[in-house]
Amino acid sequence: MSVRVCVHKTLRRLAGAAAVLSLLALGTLSTAGWTAPADGTPQPIKDPHYGDTLFHFFQDNYFTSVTTLMASQHFNRVSRHADEAELLRGGMLLSYGLHHEAGDIFASLLDKGAAAPVRDRAWFYLAKIRYQRGFLPEAEDAIRRVQTHLPAELEEERGLLQANLLMARSDYAGAAELLNGMVGKKEEAGQYARFNLGVALIRGGDSKRGSAVLDELGRAPAANEELRSLRDKANVALGYAALQEDRPEAARSYLERVRLTSLHANKALLGFGWAAVSLKQPRLALVPWAELGQREISDSAVMEARIAVPYAYAEIGAYGQSLTQYNDAIAFFEREAANLDQSIAAVRAGTLVNGLLERNPGEQMGWFWNIRELPEMPHAGHLAQVLAQHEFQEAFKNYRDLRFLAKNLSEWQDKLGVFDDMLANRRKAYEVRLPQIRAKAGEIGIDAQQKRRDALAAELALAEEQADGSAFADTRERGLQERLARVQAILQSAGGGSGANADPELSVARERAARVAGALTWQLAQAQAARLWAAKKTLAAVDAELNQARGRDAALAQAQRDEPARFESFAKRIAALDPSLKALVPRVAALSNEQQQAVQDIAVAELTQQKERLAAYVQQARFAVAQLYDRANRPLRLNLPTEADRATPQ
Repeated sequence: MSVRVCVHKTLRRLAGAAAVLSLLALGTLSTAGWTAPADGTPQPIKDPHYGDTLFHFFQDNYFTSVTTLMASQHFNRVSRHADEAELLRGGMLLSYGLHHEAGDIFASLLDKGAAAPVRDRAWFYLAKIRYQRGFLPEAEDAIRRVQTHLPAELEEERGLLQANLLMARSDYAGAAELLNGMVGKKEEAGQYARFNLGVALIRGGDSKRGSAVLDELGRAPAANEELRSLRDKANVALGYAALQEDRPEAARSYLERVRLTSLHANKALLGFGWAAVSLKQPRLALVPWAELGQREISDSAVMEARIAVPYAYAEIGAYGQSLTQYNDAIAFFEREAANLDQSIAAVRAGTLVNGLLERNPGEQMGWFWNIRELPEMPHAGHLAQVLAQHEFQEAFKNYRDLRFLAKNLSEWQDKLGVFDDMLANRRKAYEVRLPQIRAKAGEIGIDAQQKRRDALAAELALAEEQADGSAFADTRERGLQERLARVQAILQSAGGGSGANADPELSVARERAARVAGALTWQLAQAQAARLWAAKKTLAAVDAELNQARGRDAALAQAQRDEPARFESFAKRIAALDPSLKALVPRVAALSNEQQQAVQDIAVAELTQQKERLAAYVQQARFAVAQLYDRANRPLRLNLPTEADRATPQ
């Protein structure tokens, strides 16, 4: 049964969890070949070893897949899928962030004159990974090389990527022009294109048009959670843009559309409160801010709400409540700062990194693995902002890959010892068994068997030439022939006279014997054709067996000559790999330690920023408390009589 796969099966296994777009996606990778028919007709896998690579790929065993593929390429086992196999290898190397190696593969394919769809996909994926890794000029160079041969499902992604590259260098007008062309060409243009268009227009100075695009997106129906979240994000962007333009009423109407359970709800609640304050409605601001203040403190919007609530109380004249709220906020921030110190200490001790590895095991390395369970930490709520960072995700995956490689190298060190033992056993078995097998092969006497075959073939040819059915008689028929010959000899020797003196019984017996001999001869003649065909068929089978025997004998002789050299070659390879592994193991261990430190530094930096924000909020709160005390004391100072008052006569 041939293995069949569909050309346009979409793979989304290479997406990073923190990326807005699936910047590592292989997208519409056709496992049957990148140049397969555009109608999606299934194509057979022609090289079994390529099918083996794809099997591991679709099982999410990407490291096994790429190493299996590279071994098959080394032994030229995927020659009928050469280009697509090389492109698949490039794609998997991209997934590990090896964009330089992947770029060399793609450039090599282009130099060989690869098909246009292969070329465009190669540059497209290279551009995506370069963009994600922050190599913007290189990404722009790659995306410019993409022509018009991408499948329809990738065209919009290409446009979004180009727009992101333009906005990355602050060319908002160029990005808006590009995105406007995408949206204008078709009504069903993706919502991400519309969102980016609105953002580009606003950042480019055309706030009116940009707001109109985002407003349309913010009111559009959404079929799934992803699009609903994008709609919420558009409304938040509209709301804050309106706040910056001093349009609080519009800002409030935009922010009211955001769902309370949305990922963007915190920013919406905070902005809604400030819109109310701008409208001189501080009481109305208390409602969203009070709700926001009860949420997870790791969000900066929640921290701001903690001091925004007492600010609103002060605005409505509730100075006592405001003072209490400020003091509560200060105490809370100070406790949270102490908690952050504990979290930072736990991170530096390796609790975070080691806990993430223990609770999220995985057999394979790769960028397709995601964190599903959090480790035991003094204050797990602090991890939200840390784990949301793309930089942390990338660094931690690199660390995990290094740990996987260290384990893999350790296993290979053990395997080399096993291979050495296997080789010694094979050598011993070869030295003992091969001479015995050669001796048994010699006892068969292939040459003698060949002579017997030739003699039989000569007899067969003579029987066919003479049309001698007796030559094909079986054992029973030969017995009958012998009995008939004896009967005829007896009858002949009996005499019996002649003419009038002839014995009538002997004459009848002789006539009956003649009729039996004729019948037997007729039967043999009738069966001759079928028996001749069967004899030739048997002779052909004998020839095949003799050829196989000669081939096996030649293979044994060849093995006797070549196996010692093969054993020696294997021994040299094992000996060469051993020092390489011994050099790589400490190197990978050192890199693992460095990468663990880098991961911990990223986490500590984020937690430190949270501490700095807390310190800033504490400072603001203390200043507000001082103002409240000053305001509370000011009327008392105004009512006290001055020295001049006391000196003035009543």
